[in-house]
Amino acid sequence: MSQDLPAVAPAVTAEIVGALSPRLRKRLDAAAVKIAARPAVRDGDTVRIAVDDEISLELHAPAGVVTTQGGIRCGCLLAPDCLHRAAVASAAPVADDEPAPSPKDTATDTDSGAAPAPEAATEDVATPEQRAAAGALWAAGAAVLDAGIEGAGAVLQAELLRAAHAARLGGLPRPAAAAVSVVNGLRAARSADPAHRLGDLTAAVRELLATAHRLPDAKDSELAALRGTARQAYVPDGSLRLYGLFTEPLITAGGYAGATTWAAAADGRLYTVSDIAPGGPGRAAAAADRTVRLGDTALTHRELSHAGLALSGATVSPTGRLGAGAAVKAVRAAGAAWTAEPLGALWAVPAAEQVARALRARAPGAETSHAGADLLFLDVTILGAARETGGDCLLAACDDLTLRLTAAHDHPALAHRDNLRMLAALPGARLRIVGRLVPAPQPRLHLLAIAHPADPERRIDMGLDRLQRADLPTLPPQPTGPGPGAEPLDRAPLHLLRRRLEQAVAAGRRILAVPGSLSSDAHRLRRSALPTAADLLAALQQAATERARDPFGRLLPADTTHFARAWLGAALYAEVAENSLCAAAWQAPDAAAGTG
Repeated sequence: MSQDLPAVAPAVTAEIVGALSPRLRKRLDAAAVKIAARPAVRDGDTVRIAVDDEISLELHAPAGVVTTQGGIRCGCLLAPDCLHRAAVASAAPVADDEPAPSPKDTATDTDSGAAPAPEAATEDVATPEQRAAAGALWAAGAAVLDAGIEGAGAVLQAELLRAAHAARLGGLPRPAAAAVSVVNGLRAARSADPAHRLGDLTAAVRELLATAHRLPDAKDSELAALRGTARQAYVPDGSLRLYGLFTEPLITAGGYAGATTWAAAADGRLYTVSDIAPGGPGRAAAAADRTVRLGDTALTHRELSHAGLALSGATVSPTGRLGAGAAVKAVRAAGAAWTAEPLGALWAVPAAEQVARALRARAPGAETSHAGADLLFLDVTILGAARETGGDCLLAACDDLTLRLTAAHDHPALAHRDNLRMLAALPGARLRIVGRLVPAPQPRLHLLAIAHPADPERRIDMGLDRLQRADLPTLPPQPTGPGPGAEPLDRAPLHLLRRRLEQAVAAGRRILAVPGSLSSDAHRLRRSALPTAADLLAALQQAATERARDPFGRLLPADTTHFARAWLGAALYAEVAENSLCAAAWQAPDAAAGTG
């Protein structure tokens, strides 16, 4: 996937790839890699790519998005059904079928992608079109799971995009968005994008299959939640006095980048102001210095994270995003230190209560949560670095708990990893931090912002501000030893099941089809009092190995639907069990009940 190309609507990619002959489809993946490596020249709304000395491609992208097949033109003799058009469409980022709401949306923007609400006396069930769209999503998702990352090339991605477009037209924005997330994750994985994380792709596949599987039989409120909404309504919220907290850089696998600034009201309610647009890591780092689009304020995102804001006529989405309609007035105001009120109250809430809140927001069927439900505000003591399979993490003590602090993003253009290494050199330092909960059998969170190690009145955005040696205070020598960080990472070996689920996404069904290859994992799960996990793992391998035969004894193609059902059952169990173990690790037992 090339960040230099404009985004292409899913339906456009699906139709262009679908028009290829079987011979050209076999060459599509290699052609897409070559096209992505060619330089692109932008001239207004037009992007030109020289395929060779004689052939060139043109993409017409009003507002940065190619919305019609005619928007991609090729100069070769086989056009329009040529390989070049399909290759550039497959290499470009995937655009949303319906643009995300602009920050200028006002309270009148209430358009929703879900079907109109039925009358109170009528049972709300999925329409035949929605059932058909869910079936197409399920079939495409099962085919991707069967093939794995290497096998899910441009052709399978196009089928998934076609199903996503049909779902969007049928009023199913949530499963459509899940399908696009899977395609973005596949492209990031196949191109070795630093933004790729196998765990994120696995979660996207789980979301796609879960919504597509459940939607045809869902009713009323469950159906409404599965349908989702394409746009969020901005409602009036009167006057607001906000205090900046921190700024978070964002890079998505779909080719979007920017920054989100978090702010808090006097009552502790969190709000966000975002600047997200097509782009790469450079845009994520630069967005922090762009002006916030709220009223007449000239504050940048970086400045707002340390200052305050007074708004009148404010409009807010259900998730806490601030709108910037014509009636919104905003002026700069004084900020507050993390140690002063009202921000200091965020750190006064016990960690267990904060984790319980975050897990309730993640629970299946939970209503849309307000901004920051998964953020934790903690005071910790740095213990040092610890080596893990996915890379080093930072160990910290919080009360009687040992936390594992990890980078929120691994891209080298952002400062997360470098800052974690710098903090590892400060054992014994006490820090006030903000992190995002990562459900795991041990306390873990992505570190987003910290108070400056030498000056608690200042703060460091972990993805934007780079710590220097001169910033680190001199601390007395700390005692050495294994410390609390040496305890096992997984007392309950749920990671055995999670690892096999991720292997299936990465390498496809065949990786689990070797008879007996999972028996040792299943035995260990049973020995650890996780018989359900062991049974699900055994069922997953059975579904991977089963092959029927025709009357002549020849093997028939594998049943991708059966394997997808077995994988989905194991994935849903792992999610709920992981949330329960997370609640127990953080000593938040009441949260475990809300995750079932």
